[in-house]
Amino acid sequence: MSGNKVSIFQGLFLFFYRFFIHRRWFHRNPKQKHQKSPSHHGLHQAHDLSPHTLIFNVEGALLKSNTLFPYFMLLAFETGGVIRSFLLFILYPFISLMSYELGMKTMVMVSFFGIKKENFLLGKSVLPKYFLEDVGLEMFEVLKRGGKRVGVSDLPQVMIDGFLEDYLGIEVVVGREMKMIGGYYSGILEDKKKHEFYLGELVQEEKLSSGHVIGITSYNLPSHRSLFSQFCQEIYFVRNSDKKSWQTLPRNQYPRPLIFHDGRLAIKPTPTNTLALFMWAPFASVLATARTVAGLNLPYSLAIPFLAFSGFRLTLTVNNDLISPDQKEGCLFVCNHRTLLDPLYISYALRKTNIKAVTYSLSRLSELLAPIKTVRLTRDRVQDGQAMKRLLRQGDLVVCPEGTTCREPYLLRFSPLFAEVSDAIVPVAIDSHVTFFHGTTASGLKAFDPIFFLLNPYPTYTVRLLDPVFGGGSSTCRDPDDGKSKFEVANHVQHEIGKALGFECTNLTRRDKYLILAGNNGVVDKK
Repeated sequence: MSGNKVSIFQGLFLFFYRFFIHRRWFHRNPKQKHQKSPSHHGLHQAHDLSPHTLIFNVEGALLKSNTLFPYFMLLAFETGGVIRSFLLFILYPFISLMSYELGMKTMVMVSFFGIKKENFLLGKSVLPKYFLEDVGLEMFEVLKRGGKRVGVSDLPQVMIDGFLEDYLGIEVVVGREMKMIGGYYSGILEDKKKHEFYLGELVQEEKLSSGHVIGITSYNLPSHRSLFSQFCQEIYFVRNSDKKSWQTLPRNQYPRPLIFHDGRLAIKPTPTNTLALFMWAPFASVLATARTVAGLNLPYSLAIPFLAFSGFRLTLTVNNDLISPDQKEGCLFVCNHRTLLDPLYISYALRKTNIKAVTYSLSRLSELLAPIKTVRLTRDRVQDGQAMKRLLRQGDLVVCPEGTTCREPYLLRFSPLFAEVSDAIVPVAIDSHVTFFHGTTASGLKAFDPIFFLLNPYPTYTVRLLDPVFGGGSSTCRDPDDGKSKFEVANHVQHEIGKALGFECTNLTRRDKYLILAGNNGVVDKK
């Protein structure tokens, strides 16, 4: 009897050891029976990884999140709007009960069905931001130490290419392909055996070139676990519980800075956030309509209190006097560009109704609805300079020399044209914050930009008027003898605005933004 008790206790001990202790981070050589159990820090220090090839699973061993739903919700919302995203949302409870493979196929079908392949840019313009915010710092530091890195994923190739190659510098990406029908995505993934066969060939090539292949995958993906066991000399496994202790990769450690991104959603659409978004939608429509009517028809003395009551937040800071006492023409307000409403908020902040604004691209609808006068520039330097001088003789003028909006804490290169047309330049540092929706787009309809901004419950603007730059001094270039070129003036103003906001100044332009996000040179449809 006592012998039976001992055997039972031994069996229980072995069971708990195997499933609750031994299944922590551990290192295994498939060709040997002996197994080790190093900690996560041991993975950092156990080897010099630079001569080796690291093959890692993206969603199981790199991303902190245990669900892929938010990424497919982003695609559904951006490609199909409310209808497609709502369909995915109501299917989520059923997807969570499905197997991993079936749930993946269902989300792919809902998100991709009927999307034209040549128009799909979301993998490079929208998803990288959210993937980067989900990368575990600890695993990223391991990958940095490797020689060649190979990312393997069950996600479609078009979803992860831009994130891994462009922003993390991963040399090889192996995702899954989708079947096409007449240039459109069918939403049906190719046979997984093709995916595994390609990975097997790739690993064999790496063995021949590097001689040693290390795999990093997840315990929760049995298919990847067995697949990696076939090809890798060493394997490290990650459990979901381990990810909870990981830190998020800081922005300042991104191999390539994230300066541009597109898409309307300003939040990561987790199931909870998506529920809040759909619950807010009916109220948002009514509120946006009321804000639009009030902003376009009421005088500032009434519109500003109403907008504040509806949730708008506007903060104005003025450093010194705006213009010199002997100023004979209007003041030129030079600001960074956050949304199309920048000139309007400057007008609200100063309570001036006669301010005008020049724009490089503005939809006809926005021009018709704008409560202040807007003038479209032609991108002809001579004509635009003459137009701005003429407008300054009539009053104050707002110009955004970046030529396009930027959401992140960066300033694009300032066009120096403004430095040639005025003796009174006031740099204006502007920042804005939204809750649900971005009020800018590069690939969508720009006419809807102000509407999406108004749909937010608490849109916030901060306007800071900096020390003015007067003619005749060392910071203006109208006088050819002052020793400053127009480019130096533009750079000086950009630097002052960047310093006030804590933003980084860049040499990137409007063209760079649109090539990355929309695949064109920035020519927008005038609708």
